[in-house]
Amino acid sequence: MTTPIFAAVDLQAMLPSAAIGLSLFFAAWWVLRALVTEDIPQGAEWRHDTNRINELRRVNLSYRLFQPLIQALARLNRGAFREQLPEIQRDISTAGIPRFWLAEEYLARAELIAVMLAPVYIYAAIHLMGMTGIVFALIGVMLTVWLLRNRLRRQARNRLLQIKRRMPFLLDLLTLLMEAGSNFLQAMAQSVREFEGHPVSVEFGRVLSDMNLGKTRTEAFRAMQDRLNDDEITSIIGSILQGEDLGTPLAQIFRTQADVLRLKRTQRAETLAAEAGVNMLLPGILIMLSTVLIILGPFVISFGFSGLLF
Repeated sequence: MTTPIFAAVDLQAMLPSAAIGLSLFFAAWWVLRALVTEDIPQGAEWRHDTNRINELRRVNLSYRLFQPLIQALARLNRGAFREQLPEIQRDISTAGIPRFWLAEEYLARAELIAVMLAPVYIYAAIHLMGMTGIVFALIGVMLTVWLLRNRLRRQARNRLLQIKRRMPFLLDLLTLLMEAGSNFLQAMAQSVREFEGHPVSVEFGRVLSDMNLGKTRTEAFRAMQDRLNDDEITSIIGSILQGEDLGTPLAQIFRTQADVLRLKRTQRAETLAAEAGVNMLLPGILIMLSTVLIILGPFVISFGFSGLLF
């Protein structure tokens, strides 16, 4: 009579273990399948898009693991965030992220990270605030996407600042090499090697690669201008291209633009120095009030307790 009862109890105990085991097996199978899968074959898609996806699968593990989910979210992003995608794409190019990423796919990866963190947010919110915490958990998911988007923008801004700080020195080196007898391609290659590893070397290296692949000098610099999308760099590249059209020697153009960059950097430093006094005004007042309270506070308290004031 007791055997069916024990059998039912054992079955109930085995079901959760079986579910966990199947989940782990499926997760391991998914990871192994994603890691050992070869390049996707050429189908109805454009060959360029297929090559881009294959390269992205090689350079990014998260895309390789979750490619179907990222592509599904990317299709939704094309319609939901159509106006924001060009700005995201510019930030991707400026930040130095592999160019195989599309804006909607990069945003989809951020959304996927937020969705994966959603169970943690929901558990913590319900544990602290009860069922009403689900609303705060959803806010946390949206805030995670916003933070990842803001991180991309900050990364692009920092890399652009690094490029503008080092560009005068690269232009000076180009000037010296060309005045010493090197042609433009030789001087560019040598300058890229000298600054190897720095973002400015990466960008001018792409200009050199574009020219070696058959693009004209104007097209290569225009592509750099579109990637960085900065007014100051746009002005410099415009001056270089205009001077080339007018027949001005490139060495002279590079020297002039290097001096212009240094002058603008000095002007930015002077502007920040002038703003420092205004920015320090409020902290200075707070520190002064704190000092007054620290000095006069004990006297006020002692007078109060001694009955002189009350």
